[in-house]
Amino acid sequence: MPSKKKILSWLYSLVGAIILSLIIGIFVIQPYRVSGHSMDPTLHDKERIYVSKLSHTFSYLPDYEDIVIIDSRVDRKRTIKDDILENPILQLVMNKSNKAFYVKRVIGKPGDVLELKDHQIYRNGERLDEPYINETMEDFFTAKWVVPDNHIFVMGDNRNHSEDSRVIGFIPLSHVLGVKISLL
Repeated sequence: MPSKKKILSWLYSLVGAIILSLIIGIFVIQPYRVSGHSMDPTLHDKERIYVSKLSHTFSYLPDYEDIVIIDSRVDRKRTIKDDILENPILQLVMNKSNKAFYVKRVIGKPGDVLELKDHQIYRNGERLDEPYINETMEDFFTAKWVVPDNHIFVMGDNRNHSEDSRVIGFIPLSHVLGVKISLL
């Protein structure tokens, strides 16, 4: 029979490993599962991706065309409590899923003027070359946006089937939860 000291040693190791994995998942790297088809053909429904949380941890601006995880609830302020409680490990333990997290592509940064016209997106007067989009946008309107400070503008690659900044508005940097990374 194992001694009490040995059992405590194993228990401390297990608790330490859980705490370390939570810290890594909250601040460094985290897995996500794509939900829906708004990023087709680049990403597919139920595909697993990994994101660097460093942009969120240190509040730096993602690059154009980066694929990001966002909290679509832009009308509320995020806190560290959100980051802890929304960790996938805790979500799994609590048998919850968060439908407010979207996977999108960065189209505009602070100060950019974006225009939607003739089924195309223009940034600062230049038409964007977007080989990753699924199909030509079926827009029925012309729109113009100026991205405010500390915000980004995001869109899905499947433009005709994407709830993105055209609908939910500009994304505060605090709501950019991570940037997709390639592990290969």
